[in-house]
Amino acid sequence: MRFSLMAAAASIAFATPAAAQGVPAGIAEDMPELIELYRFLHANPELSNQETQTAAKLAGIARDMGFDVTEGVGGTGVVAVMENGEGPTLLIRADMDGLPVVEQTGLDFASKVVTTAPASGVETGVMHACAHDTHMTAWVGTARQLVDRKDEWSGTLVMILQPAEEIGEGAKAMLDDGLYDRFPHPTHAIAFHNAAAGPAGFVGVSSGFALANVDSVDIKVRGIGGHGAYPNTTRDPIVIASRIVGALQTIVSRELDPREPAVVTVGSFHAGAKHNIIPDEADLLLTVRSYSDETRAHLLSAIERIAKAEAMVAGVPEDRMPIVTIRDQEYTPATYNTPELAGRALGLFKERFGEARVAEVPPVMGGEDFGRFYRADNDIESLIFWVGGTPADKWAAAGGDTAQLPSLHSPFYAPDAEAVISTATEALTLLALDILG
Repeated sequence: MRFSLMAAAASIAFATPAAAQGVPAGIAEDMPELIELYRFLHANPELSNQETQTAAKLAGIARDMGFDVTEGVGGTGVVAVMENGEGPTLLIRADMDGLPVVEQTGLDFASKVVTTAPASGVETGVMHACAHDTHMTAWVGTARQLVDRKDEWSGTLVMILQPAEEIGEGAKAMLDDGLYDRFPHPTHAIAFHNAAAGPAGFVGVSSGFALANVDSVDIKVRGIGGHGAYPNTTRDPIVIASRIVGALQTIVSRELDPREPAVVTVGSFHAGAKHNIIPDEADLLLTVRSYSDETRAHLLSAIERIAKAEAMVAGVPEDRMPIVTIRDQEYTPATYNTPELAGRALGLFKERFGEARVAEVPPVMGGEDFGRFYRADNDIESLIFWVGGTPADKWAAAGGDTAQLPSLHSPFYAPDAEAVISTATEALTLLALDILG
């Protein structure tokens, strides 16, 4: 996932780390222990649906704080519940999984974990390149603050640790395993995400759509192969696939309202094995992004229409029409921030952190399965917000140009963990107290 706060934060530069600005005494006292936990999590990442050590460690910490903890929800998911009288039920979520990336940050606590990636069977390093380690640490920090302040709130906390966000499966798996039936049903759901494309300690809030629908689509273009010297005897799938690639770009530019954001990107084009052989098939792999369900449906339908039409134009017989596969299991729905809660949080954060550190930011085309918790019940007030992670000196040196900085998922991304964790812990705590107060 890539989150861009550049437009909102380009003029922001901190002379000192954001962690030194306005951190409540309770969080400041916890920071040494939280940073120790962060370094452990960073050095010991686990891939999606393999977060057993991570889940067990954090479940133990939650139990020690007095939560009623259930493990193994939706795979390796953890649900920690604390009831504290009448009031709203607040779900606070952090994701646990790392990525198959060989870390190259040079940190003295850098991950040296090596494993075999299930999807590819290839041996790979593992890294928290999407900074889920900061998410989990702030989750623990927030839990501690709320436990210490039980006399300041009333209601129920449902704090969840979610597996498999990186492959879009974890939230669905927890919901399918009875998250809303076996545990108190939330009235509110909140989370944050570290943002590499923002200065450390900057807080960004989007109202309405925040992240996109994400679909993966495969197109198998079937032609009639033959000798490269005699193309007239073939129906060349490479030419047909090339036409499809070009025509796909007209869906967004010519079929959608120009005010409706959407993306159709061909990320892989593979065909053939030799210079002088026209193959029978060509394979295209697409990522498709949208916000509304209506736009998503239009995009997916248009992709199938264009693929078939280009094959027909090329004279491909009916029994060799392209095969279009929409990978429903990999679908991540758009994440929607309910405007009331977004506005509430924006005002709260500006009051606490100041106008220079907080802004309303536009939605992005990245994906996040946190949106499923709202999708499962549209009566829930829901919000995910961003906390910038790029160290102040690096942000200043780049002049806010994110093209000069490591992005999320980069093997070089090393956030200012103290600034992220302290800011996110404070923001989550303030918002939780406001909801439950």
